[in-house]
Amino acid sequence: MKRAIGIDIGGTKIAAGVISEMGELLQRSEVRSDPSDRENMFKQVVTAVKQVLEGTSVSEIEGIGVGVPGKVDRENGIAVFQNNLPWQQFPLGARLQEQFGAKPITIDNDVYMAAFAEWKAAQGKTNETFVYVTISTGIACSIIHNGSFFRGAGFAGELGLIPVLSKEGNDRLEKIAAGPGIQKIAGIPTKDVFTGYLNGSQEYQSIIDEVTSHLAQGLYSISSLIDPHKMVFGGSVIVNNPFLLELIKEKLKIYQLPDQQHLLDQMSISTLAQNNGVVGAGLRVFERI
Repeated sequence: MKRAIGIDIGGTKIAAGVISEMGELLQRSEVRSDPSDRENMFKQVVTAVKQVLEGTSVSEIEGIGVGVPGKVDRENGIAVFQNNLPWQQFPLGARLQEQFGAKPITIDNDVYMAAFAEWKAAQGKTNETFVYVTISTGIACSIIHNGSFFRGAGFAGELGLIPVLSKEGNDRLEKIAAGPGIQKIAGIPTKDVFTGYLNGSQEYQSIIDEVTSHLAQGLYSISSLIDPHKMVFGGSVIVNNPFLLELIKEKLKIYQLPDQQHLLDQMSISTLAQNNGVVGAGLRVFERI
């Protein structure tokens, strides 16, 4: 059985796993990120990989796939820019090869890695348009069209930057509908907002109504521009609060024309949850798109 290492790098944690070519997560490790400087951050990546390799020889691994936030130079294996890491122009591919030997290194944006895992899990077809949307500390999406990523000039999928109409006027979707945005609106931790909503508090009902309205506006842009066949949602905000999907669909339906509403039956929440980035990174070693 062929195996690869998948690494999912974020501002708070680094997850690594041994992935089979069928997408099975065979081993997993997780360590805290250390964004105090670029070398400390890289040391934590190495630690995560070494932990997941306990009992497995590097020689048994086909390659390493890495998901990194922000802009990535895939051809040269460089982490170009991130908002939450100190890795501007960091030669991540070369450094990993120095550490673990001359294994193929596949580097891509972390949302694209997660999208690939979700596309495979959803048995996405190569003649369809698939969209993965993550709602977490940020909001972004990735599009797989006819079996290939739609990348634009390199910055496609930044759904969180789309302006939507709010009570204060126009604002970017990410600022008012991602986890930190919800916390800012409510003045309490985001998880407490959802707890209050589920307990029937009217105050939190109105906040969730506002947030899901904003998300529906942003998603309608996708519905209208590319008319996808399937859409899968991931990220801690919606994975941990799956009731959000039905609220979003109710509001999205209001915007949609009848010929657009086929999407409503093809919207689902990730079954891979927080492992999609690791799984997708590992799978990309075997299949590059």
